[in-house]
Amino acid sequence: MQIADLVEHARLLGEVVPALNELHAEVQEVRKGEIAKPVREIAPICLRVQQLAMQCTRQFHDLSVSQYAAMKGGEENLAHLAGACSQISLAATLCNLAIHHRTEILLYEDADPTPSASRDQLRRAGDEMKRAATTYRAVAQRLSRRLASAAARSEEQQLIARALADEPEKAGAAVRPTPLPAPAAQPTAHTRR
Repeated sequence: MQIADLVEHARLLGEVVPALNELHAEVQEVRKGEIAKPVREIAPICLRVQQLAMQCTRQFHDLSVSQYAAMKGGEENLAHLAGACSQISLAATLCNLAIHHRTEILLYEDADPTPSASRDQLRRAGDEMKRAATTYRAVAQRLSRRLASAAARSEEQQLIARALADEPEKAGAAVRPTPLPAPAAQPTAHTRR
């Protein structure tokens, strides 16, 4: 992974924050209403949250299979990103549940006719998006700060070069067959003649 790739990843990580904040604001706006048309009001938001979750998971995957983990704090940042991706996915699921809770009245006689359950699901979805945005902001800022410093960039290049140099050794160790243990001595069988 080159420093230019890391700069691009830092930019992409930073773009997630305003997207989450925008979606959060839309969820809050829907929560304030009566949610009279839940599919029309919530489904577009839900789809965008799901798309963002997939985009974030793809970027997380790209970072995890790169040398990013070799960077200073890389493994910890990946762990934070894994949690944030889960939070965004959960937010999408909660939006779906908000639709379901509001449409239950069409299926069940004893369903709650108020939007209270849907509002609660949307509140929880908004909370998950806020937490994920906080994580993305922190990870993007840490990466940007590291890349802004010439000394830190040099250190990162050395860490990545060292990790790349270690890869062939690790790959070779994984390919070498392990010797099989010597078979245990079999008890001699006494046969009668």
